[in-house]
Amino acid sequence: MYLDAVTLKQLRALAAVARHGSLSGAAQALRLTPPAVHSQIRGLESAFGVALLQRASDTAGSQLTVEGSIILDAAERIEIALNRAGQQVTAVAQGQMGRVTVGVVSTAKYFAPRLIKTLKTLCPEIEVALRVGNRYKIIRDLELQAVDIAIMGRPPRAPQVEAVPVGPHPHSLLAAPDHPLAGVTALSAADLRNETFLSREEGSGTRILMTRYLDRIGDGQIFNLVVMDSNETIKQAVAAGLGIAFLSLHTVQDELQSGRLLTLAAPQLPIERHWFLVHPSVMPLRPAAQRVHEAITGLRGTFLPRSI
Repeated sequence: MYLDAVTLKQLRALAAVARHGSLSGAAQALRLTPPAVHSQIRGLESAFGVALLQRASDTAGSQLTVEGSIILDAAERIEIALNRAGQQVTAVAQGQMGRVTVGVVSTAKYFAPRLIKTLKTLCPEIEVALRVGNRYKIIRDLELQAVDIAIMGRPPRAPQVEAVPVGPHPHSLLAAPDHPLAGVTALSAADLRNETFLSREEGSGTRILMTRYLDRIGDGQIFNLVVMDSNETIKQAVAAGLGIAFLSLHTVQDELQSGRLLTLAAPQLPIERHWFLVHPSVMPLRPAAQRVHEAITGLRGTFLPRSI
């Protein structure tokens, strides 16, 4: 057998003969000449090394041999698979299906699962994957195009991105309920001078915003920082009384609601920034990613936690 020599034209010629009962009927349906159809069948028989047609007893037509029927079954399966593939290709090209990876900075992980669930409802044929990392990692993923779109607090300078604001992003100072500064109605920069600030690592968007805030109110004063690698660790440390923290209020909704943490009435707080939906500007979004992008922007921030 020489299966590599089998072509779709040959298989379709065999199917046409089976459907119309003769070479002439198949030729008419395929808009070919009977000799051309006969040539296709002969090529198919050579590839398999068996006869696929036999003349009817009244010589009025042709019918398939047992081997021909087996090959016809395979040909029909191939046609079905090709039709399905064609439909899927069209759907992908039109953004109706595909896989889209959404990257989020770690601060956004508190609402990202709810967003992904909503997207699966809005775009059920699209597989939406979630990728979480710190700001540096998500920026790197954008550079490598490991994510299609990303949600972060401040668009990067590099790589160049298209950025659309999708909702407010408030930040404030937090402390345990029994902290000495808790309940003070109007704190000053001097009140914060001797406090220990529990901080995210360098490169974190929250760390950048906190540093700018402290520089602004402290007029260059150096504050005591203790670096921790996650918001969860910081929240536990604040609750234990190890210091105060500057955090996104979207990361502490449960703690504020339960009373385990509270916001401090420090100057110029809360600071409200925005969440941005970004994607590399070097190339247009694929249709599926464009559809997910439109779905997120269309939600108008309703997937974000409501500040308490």
